[in-house]
Amino acid sequence: QVQLVESGGELVQAGGSLRLSCAASGFTFSLYAMAWFRQAPGKEREFVAAFSWVGGTTYYVDSVKGRFTISRDNAKNTLYLYMNSLKPEDTAVYYCAASPTDSRRCGPKNCYWGQGTQVTVSS
Repeated sequence: QVQLVESGGELVQAGGSLRLSCAASGFTFSLYAMAWFRQAPGKEREFVAAFSWVGGTTYYVDSVKGRFTISRDNAKNTLYLYMNSLKPEDTAVYYCAASPTDSRRCGPKNCYWGQGTQVTVSS
């Protein structure tokens, strides 16, 4: 059974840092492109960062470039998101996603999804 379990979300002050983790099981993790998305109340789910298995290519939405870093540990079947210099605008539920093709284009039917972890950044 495919499972993606996010953890690490919590309340943090603006300017602080967090590390989110996504533990994967039930599929060949190393062959999947991975991504982080987030969704704030009343807003559409937004792409944040992606890590492709092809050459370790990474992508970021402009709003987090220079502050967030996506990484993966295939030996542990785990995806990470290191978040620095957090802003109140980063407050959202963060989801990890796995795609056999392009994780930047994940939707409800074409990717595996976790349940999400809440990140709240106070001012």
